[in-house]
Amino acid sequence: MAQLSFHSPVGDMTFSEEKGKIVALDWGWSPLSEETVFLKKAKQQLDDYFDGLNPVFSLALAVNGTDFQKRVWQAMVSIPYGKTMTYGEISHMIGSHPRAVGTACGLNPVPIIIPCHRVMGRHGKLTGYSGGEGIETKKFLLELERSGT
Repeated sequence: MAQLSFHSPVGDMTFSEEKGKIVALDWGWSPLSEETVFLKKAKQQLDDYFDGLNPVFSLALAVNGTDFQKRVWQAMVSIPYGKTMTYGEISHMIGSHPRAVGTACGLNPVPIIIPCHRVMGRHGKLTGYSGGEGIETKKFLLELERSGT
């Protein structure tokens, strides 16, 4: 597995790639970091995102999860840049329960690319985020997107 670590506005991050597909985006620095053409492209798309350019991520993903988790993650990908949905709205879309959606959000292996930060609690309440500095990171990402729309 190839990995590329880099600095971002929300802390150090590491992309992981297997067979030309992104399998993870994690907070932290990997001592095994190496630059491949694919990982360089992935980093450029994320840099564009952080520059407020509203990129359409065109990265091939190979995420591990249950069928249910993958349905939740696919629903999150449908949330437009700068917009949000609630756990309840997503659960209604896929015929589930808001808490189950929240659990799947927390297990998202590719945050930002699969935009779990765009999922809010009831009545648009800013709720948990497992990446970076938690709620502060989620708030930063939402404000970044709102300023770019």
